[in-house]
Amino acid sequence: DMAAFAGRFRQSKFKHVFGKGAKREFCYDNIRVTKSSWDSTFCAVNPKYIAIITDAAGGGAFMVLAHDQYGRVERDPPLVAGHKAAVLDVQWCPHDDEFIASASEDCTAKVWRILPESFSDGNLTESYRDLVAHNRRVGLVVWHPSAYMVLLTAGADNKVLIWNVEEEEVMKEIEFPDNVLSCSFNWVGSMFVCSCKDKVTRVVNARTGEFVAEEKLHEGTKPQQVLFLRDGRVFSTGFSRMSERQWGLWNGSTLEPIDKQELDNSNGVLFPFYDPDVNLLYLVGKGDSVIRYFEVTEDAPYVHFLNVFQSSEPQRGMGWMPKRGLDVSSCEISRLYKLHQKGLCEPISFTVPRKSELFQDDLYPDTCAESYALTAEEWLQGKDAEPVLSPVRPDAASAADIAAAKAKKRVPEKRPKKSAASAAADKGDRADVPANHLLANSNSSDSTAAATVAADPADTSALESRVADLEATVQNLTSLVESMRDSMAQLTSECEQLRATRVG
Repeated sequence: DMAAFAGRFRQSKFKHVFGKGAKREFCYDNIRVTKSSWDSTFCAVNPKYIAIITDAAGGGAFMVLAHDQYGRVERDPPLVAGHKAAVLDVQWCPHDDEFIASASEDCTAKVWRILPESFSDGNLTESYRDLVAHNRRVGLVVWHPSAYMVLLTAGADNKVLIWNVEEEEVMKEIEFPDNVLSCSFNWVGSMFVCSCKDKVTRVVNARTGEFVAEEKLHEGTKPQQVLFLRDGRVFSTGFSRMSERQWGLWNGSTLEPIDKQELDNSNGVLFPFYDPDVNLLYLVGKGDSVIRYFEVTEDAPYVHFLNVFQSSEPQRGMGWMPKRGLDVSSCEISRLYKLHQKGLCEPISFTVPRKSELFQDDLYPDTCAESYALTAEEWLQGKDAEPVLSPVRPDAASAADIAAAKAKKRVPEKRPKKSAASAAADKGDRADVPANHLLANSNSSDSTAAATVAADPADTSALESRVADLEATVQNLTSLVESMRDSMAQLTSECEQLRATRVG
């Protein structure tokens, strides 16, 4: 059968993609990578910086390195250290390489502005924006692909919030039956797909919060990862009922199956990294020492295995460089940053070898630029737009293009920090205010106090610091209660086992 024969010998320019780890002198060493068991990649990369979540005593922190800071990191390096509890996720803003969002166990997400002078006085503790509305830990931050300063956060309070970061305002709150574990916007950012602890994957209208489709994609109990492909299909990784690792391809509007395959019997969660320009997928398993990569096509068999990058050390986490940061002169088509168990961060470069020295147009279609298509307000009003694309070719951007991109790039003004009390008052509706804010409010709601505050600014700052102390106390109490609940659950199960053995 000629068709089957042709299918087996498929033409693809990515048949020979080769991965190669950087030499030791171009790695980053002595990093105290977080010991958290949270299912995150612990690393985020953009053309300017590498961010790695670190182990921090008495709070949560992550480290930011410039790409040329190779070698051993100093013993106590400057950190981004404004969270009161462990940092669980970090993501660079796609529309401005200076901004990064972080999610933490302290029930907040924060956005930070990283400048060359940010660490001149040691740690960076002053965040750019504070996003306070979840009342349990925040485990996930995802930027909108085309709207500026629009961020999705998911928390253990089973809520997904979509923020206008500049205004520190929640534009949409969406309730889920269980904890949301992974999230991905579609190409224009009108929908997102998310996997949930209840094993159900949902496609959600991002503006209305309506569930467009709900389906169990994988039977296993371990966490699943989902992402929207550029063409609107959904790709997922998960586990079968027998705990085998699987990947699946699904219709993006109904979640009907297109293809599903078993991969192996390892138990680490598989994180997919996706290149929307050329439809390549890299599957990175936590604790694996391999990276598999695939090409996704329109026609059956849809997902084509290309090759595997094998190394001797298992990976603790992984970062992914956007196309803008790659070396096109060596035909590099992707670069992953692998966190080793022993504190090394190793760049791994994937290239397509070519004999010619010329720029290879076919490997580099236009890619997402560092500029945005919409403002938060335009998006909320119902406008959709694809991400702004620009040529990858180093000499292709004309002066006019650069000027236009700069004009479109605006940096929000630094705002005075709101006190918790005034933030709550701004919201007006007390029902929306998290419990810790209500507590702070109840302590400062006396009208005479309000009159004094108006008269004396010194009192205001004293009151604000008292509110901040109270909030910290509430957060500590919350985490204490949570750990007591866990201990109770453990004791109960031990009692049950004892009973069972006695009866037996």
